Amino acid sequence: MSGARSLAHLLVLPVVATLGCRAQDLRTLPPDVQALALPTHRSVPAPPVAGQVLWVSLADHLGRGTVPQRSAPLLTLISADQAPIQLLDRNGSVVADGQTLRFSWRLVPLETPGTVGRRVIGPLASFESAERLAKRWRDQGVEAKVAHPDEWEVWAPLDAPDLPGVPLRDVTFAIAAEVRPVLEGPEGGRTLQGPLQVQAPGGLRWKGGVMRGPFRLQADAYGSWTLLEQVPLERYLEGVVPHEIGAGSPAAALQAQAVLARTWALANSHRFSIDGYHLCSDTQCQVYSDPRQASVTVREAIRATSGEVLRWEGQPIHAVYHATNGGISASAEEAWAMDPLPYVRVQPDGSQAWQEPTVLPLQSSEGVKALLQRRDGAYGAGHPRFRWTRNYSAGQLAQALAAAGKGNALPIKVSVQARGPSGRVLALAIERDGDASSVVLRLDAIRRTLRRLPSTLFVLQPQTPGVWQFQGGGFGHGVGLSQAGAIDLASRGWTAQRILQHYYPGARLEPVSPAEAAASDQSP
Repeated sequence: MSGARSLAHLLVLPVVATLGCRAQDLRTLPPDVQALALPTHRSVPAPPVAGQVLWVSLADHLGRGTVPQRSAPLLTLISADQAPIQLLDRNGSVVADGQTLRFSWRLVPLETPGTVGRRVIGPLASFESAERLAKRWRDQGVEAKVAHPDEWEVWAPLDAPDLPGVPLRDVTFAIAAEVRPVLEGPEGGRTLQGPLQVQAPGGLRWKGGVMRGPFRLQADAYGSWTLLEQVPLERYLEGVVPHEIGAGSPAAALQAQAVLARTWALANSHRFSIDGYHLCSDTQCQVYSDPRQASVTVREAIRATSGEVLRWEGQPIHAVYHATNGGISASAEEAWAMDPLPYVRVQPDGSQAWQEPTVLPLQSSEGVKALLQRRDGAYGAGHPRFRWTRNYSAGQLAQALAAAGKGNALPIKVSVQARGPSGRVLALAIERDGDASSVVLRLDAIRRTLRRLPSTLFVLQPQTPGVWQFQGGGFGHGVGLSQAGAIDLASRGWTAQRILQHYYPGARLEPVSPAEAAASDQSP
């Protein structure tokens, strides 16, 4: 038992990237390791409960690729003004300060190697798809976690039962070393242990903007590090709203976007819990960038909706939104492998004159083609991708499939296998030359693989031999609020509340609860 406790203790340390990391059958491990319930990953302390402060990743997978002879790319932190940056260790002691701090990465051998083992589902195209599969395991009492080492995956202990119809793979990893940050200086480097606090009174220059902080540099579950900003919720919205809908949008559209961004952040703050933070800053979450770009009207919209979220049965809704729905909104299960959302529905998105010719469900190619030939009366029809055309050659399709790990055999036929009630493609079949098996892309994997397609609302036809034309409408998944539609409706005089009720019927606009507000007190 003492050996088991020792190995378990080793694996809850913030161990980062590995040396000599290899997958192997659990049966080849020594008997004492076989008997041990292996952890699924390098353990990272959970973030505080999300509330008025969020931990948001500015850069992830830092240090990945470090080998004994070469560091991964350096991390450089630059003060936004004349005030020096202070680097603090886990005890709050100042380690260094200066206008610029540079970190390289170093592999440090472990005194006692460790092992992790897990059952893996994936890669998957989205968090939503991963979360649904994780829930199936959790319903059986399995401690399943959603991870994002490169693409979305689900991790469970090696003794987890099979999930019928779901491909699984079992892997174990021997951990012989960890990556640590090295603070570079004129007299050489200083190897550090995390987590590290970064205090920059004037903020950090970051990707052409300024982020105010404070910041953390901490290990993740995969063998790398993350630079986080600990950002108040309302300031986070200043960095989201202008980058998602545009700072020049009408006031009511900005207010609707502010409510959705706030709601989405609280409802999705568990996305990266395995890595010890809440949200990312790219399109896997909400785009978050320099809050200084928030215009006066953006700030007024955030203040006008301060503390307001959309709820369904007392809980923040999964407040998904997109650029434009092409004139018809989608259900959640047309976009992701997930349970239906009761507060979104398939509906023609336009005036009465737009709605009347549209017969639901819209599941035939002829019906979708007829919809795509229309424009007048649809909300948000002025968006540049309200209607679009894309051509894919056999070579381009083969390249896209190869990039997704599905081989590079040349496609010979492409066809729509199934459509959802809004007309969106649920399954796209691609037959290939020779002995290569056919590929069926489903739901969000369609656009994740064929990245030039703005949406899955399309009709398909051969253009020339070896070339297929996709004629479509909309940009994004089509679920929930259409940003182009909201801008259109706001310009017609609709209020933010009316816009939100249009796209999320039955959801209630309510204040952030006292428990959610109090969660900020738990943030260090």
